[in-house]
Amino acid sequence: MMKKHYDMIAIGAGSGGLSAVERASEYGKKCLLIEAKIVGGACVNVGCVPKKIMWFAANAATTIKTAQGFGFDIEKKGFSWRRLKTARDNYIKGITNWYDGYLEKLGIDYIHGFGKLVDKNTVAVNGKIYKAEHIVLAPGGAPAIPNVQGTQHTTTSDGFFELEDLPKKVAVIGGGYISIELAGVLNALGGEVEIFARGNTLLKGFDSMIQKTLDKDYTAHGIRIHYNCQINEITKTKTLRTNQGEFSRFDEIIWAVGRNPMTQNLGLENANVRCDQHGFIPTDKFQTTNIENIFAVGDATGRAPLTPVAIAAGRRLADRLYNNMPNRHLDYNNIPTVIFSHPPIGTIGLSEAEARAKFNKIKIYQSEFTPMADALLAHKTTTALKLVCGGDDEKIIGCHIIGHGADEMLQGFAVAIKMGANKKQFDDTVAIHPTSAEEFVTLR
Repeated sequence: MMKKHYDMIAIGAGSGGLSAVERASEYGKKCLLIEAKIVGGACVNVGCVPKKIMWFAANAATTIKTAQGFGFDIEKKGFSWRRLKTARDNYIKGITNWYDGYLEKLGIDYIHGFGKLVDKNTVAVNGKIYKAEHIVLAPGGAPAIPNVQGTQHTTTSDGFFELEDLPKKVAVIGGGYISIELAGVLNALGGEVEIFARGNTLLKGFDSMIQKTLDKDYTAHGIRIHYNCQINEITKTKTLRTNQGEFSRFDEIIWAVGRNPMTQNLGLENANVRCDQHGFIPTDKFQTTNIENIFAVGDATGRAPLTPVAIAAGRRLADRLYNNMPNRHLDYNNIPTVIFSHPPIGTIGLSEAEARAKFNKIKIYQSEFTPMADALLAHKTTTALKLVCGGDDEKIIGCHIIGHGADEMLQGFAVAIKMGANKKQFDDTVAIHPTSAEEFVTLR
């Protein structure tokens, strides 16, 4: 069988795999990209991009609803979920179609199929064999579905983007960020939403201020939240049988309890690549697996499952391998992230609880207020923000905000925090008034 040789083969054409071969091709390397589903991965097709479009649509609905507070005589005369879905899908299709010409322009070969390791330098796909000096594993993940009777009557966070109509009553199972985002969108667009969380709080691991404020705002917007809820069975009529009783009459039940790595059929055993008990592929700080020429990036590594993280890791990997940058790697500390809830959440660094467990001396600065955007409205949201500072110099080790504009606000502050800013440097920055962001540089 004829074998074709490459410098780099990436299995998975999501953010991580794409970024690795893109950067490698810039250095003149011959690359092969393999994808079993759709180029762009979860982010482009069933994640960040379509989610953000739905979030903007939900914001538009909220603006129409609250416009009367500013003197407008406006009513929502109709909303077409199908029209929104068609426009959204066409937008995504434009992105995925663009990739064909883009990859060709970069000289990257692309194969649609399921890539599988044959040995540490060899990949099989569609019955053909390809060899490379370096192999990057970036298969991404898929929605987790617990082993519960009746799951065939439910859908997942991926399936949410296939819904043809707005469900009138929805159960969203899970307390993490995907669940929070879907629930916010569905509620704002007119659905009756209930969240079923296994734990005693939403957004486990986030700062308690974020958790409490989100619960208050979502409850005020009519979202019912069930904590410490275990799903035991789901009936054909979409009734949830739980440890807290039965909940019925749902039009849709959506699982949003996390994602599992798609590593089961990669042939890892053929190249002796280790994975953990959950299927994630451990790497060192250079994204290297236990096999020196095989690397892993993105969600399948089990670290910070965020699109920009996969992109940064893939690019740095190619820099190190092909551009004489032997120590180039991604620092996984102080990675900013945003949850597109309603209102949005932004966070970077340690929560207050994490900081207290790690440092002997910390100081907390925080504020809570009604944002000016809501001052004239009957139904107001809350903006809450917090700085977690450590040591005598009060270095900022955590920054958390929930409120209008948090999504755009955090990026600039993240740069300062990544550079090691302390509270005095924030205080020395002149405030921009009137904004919510100014609170970060005026906290006392």
